[in-house]
Amino acid sequence: MKRRTVLTSLATIAATLSLPITAKESLPAVQVFKNPSCGCCGAWVDHMKAAGFAVSVTEVDDTSVARSRHGLPDKFGSCHTAVVAGYVVEGHVPANDVKKLLAMKPLAIGLSVPGMPVGSPGMEMGSRKNPYQVLLVDKQGRERVFSSYN
Repeated sequence: MKRRTVLTSLATIAATLSLPITAKESLPAVQVFKNPSCGCCGAWVDHMKAAGFAVSVTEVDDTSVARSRHGLPDKFGSCHTAVVAGYVVEGHVPANDVKKLLAMKPLAIGLSVPGMPVGSPGMEMGSRKNPYQVLLVDKQGRERVFSSYN
């Protein structure tokens, strides 16, 4: 009986050691382009940091330059433009949608929440929340709904 216990224990140890060791993967860095006087953009940066992203901010007078440089059509514009892992994240996109995008890795320019909907991350106003959609923008500049918030 003792021999069986020893062999079982050795087999369990061997199986455990053969499992891949994976450290918790860190999230990629986020580069944000925002106007220096925009408070809601700063609140969105705080939202992303709270979700575990390392965020750096570049203050610019005109975010359309960053949008254009990364291929996002102006019709998807908002008050700030971010770039993460090669994707554009425009406006008040929830961090969980950014994480979902990074996990899915679609062939796309990125995500956008056009305008500044009340209740989106960084645009909180008490309990007031307006419905809005997060759009996935493909490489041809076409959009489809990625997430909806009511």
